[in-house]
Amino acid sequence: MASIEIETLEQLEAHLGAGHPMGNVVVQGLDLSSYAGTLDRVDLSGTVFLGTQLAQSTYEHACAAGAVIFRPPLETPFSPYRSRLYSAEELFGEFDSRDSTTYANTLDERVYQYTRRPEVRGDILHSLACRLHDHAITDALDEKIAGRDVVAIMGGHGLERTEPQYRDVAVIAKALAEAGYLMTSGGGPGAMEATHLGAWMAYRGEADLDLALATLARCPTFTPREEWLATAQIVKRSFPQVAGPDGNLADSLGIPTWLYGHEPPTVFATDIAKYFANSVREEGLLAIATSGVVFSPGSAGTIQEIFQDAAQNHYRSFGHPSPMIFLGVEYWTVEKPVYPLLTELAAGHDYAELIHLTDSPREVVQRLVELRDR
Repeated sequence: MASIEIETLEQLEAHLGAGHPMGNVVVQGLDLSSYAGTLDRVDLSGTVFLGTQLAQSTYEHACAAGAVIFRPPLETPFSPYRSRLYSAEELFGEFDSRDSTTYANTLDERVYQYTRRPEVRGDILHSLACRLHDHAITDALDEKIAGRDVVAIMGGHGLERTEPQYRDVAVIAKALAEAGYLMTSGGGPGAMEATHLGAWMAYRGEADLDLALATLARCPTFTPREEWLATAQIVKRSFPQVAGPDGNLADSLGIPTWLYGHEPPTVFATDIAKYFANSVREEGLLAIATSGVVFSPGSAGTIQEIFQDAAQNHYRSFGHPSPMIFLGVEYWTVEKPVYPLLTELAAGHDYAELIHLTDSPREVVQRLVELRDR
């Protein structure tokens, strides 16, 4: 029987109020110190508490009942048992664009610097805390994507905001978000940022997109990080999200890693699943993109992702193959001739018909929508 996850106090109160037992229940990341009067009278056998604060009487009662209690193995700047994805506000809320030194105070930077401390790297308890954190992120990620049509866009982190390809990626993401897709990427700068900018600008005209790009052009690359972040925040304030015909805002999912912590995550993603383990993040990003992956020009990292995605399609690792759309004919056939090799690899397999090459952002969108609706 599947475990029941309780991640908010409202869920706990509803569960107890309905008289449901606490066996096979996982309570995650909550402060239950004030619930001793209720919990101390409940049978807690079979209950699992993950990173939950308990009153001493409840702790003793839970231990006596045989409940399982996981407490953080040590003090860390992050919660190993968080129950939700990150937001840009949580990661960068301490940043003040008027004072570049405040970047060091952000949660994102503090966690990154934590991973670089000599006493942390290789320490078994610290690595355990990171693994617990990544497990919690994966759980929250699964909840986020449930029932969604997910499309990922891959491409170079060094793509400058002023380059035509950056705008092309933003246009693609904007159109796909308006078509109901949940847009995702590696959550960093370059083509990744363009993906989330496009989703953020959904339901606005392209004139607004161009005005946003003009602001971002003040800092074309992600160095210095402080200016890169500040210009993005200006765009977010200047162009708040617009609801679509259904009254909902377009969301997007960034999946960055602290392994590349010198590359800040984009603030245009509405949800951020940031990992410590890049291997988990890489495979998971491709695995969830069941409605397709768009490959814009990129270097070694993007090419690695192409063949990782191809392997998942080739061996049907996740049940069925997903579309692979390549943006940039000359780039993928001449400069980095991956496309001919990939089509040769796919020959005779059903995913061969899901591979497409084009120079047209509009055609990228049309092909993905056609494959979804056929």
